[in-house]
Amino acid sequence: MRDSERDAEARRRAEAVLAQRKKQEDEVLEQRAKEREAVAEKVARLRELRLAKEAAEAQAKPKTQGAARWRNSGTRGP
Repeated sequence: MRDSERDAEARRRAEAVLAQRKKQEDEVLEQRAKEREAVAEKVARLRELRLAKEAAEAQAKPKTQGAARWRNSGTRGP
């Protein structure tokens, strides 16, 4: 083989390796993006559930406080 043929073959192999690594890198980046999206959706769902729970507790809390005030209003007998 002549030097130019060897150089051309080495270049083709190097470009093939580079293309393969680029493809793997793209796949890894795509997988990471999917994972980030899944985590973001999970966090959003959990936040929504927590806010709904807090809202339900906030609605229930004044009712129980009002009942406690009525019981402790000092209208007890002797």
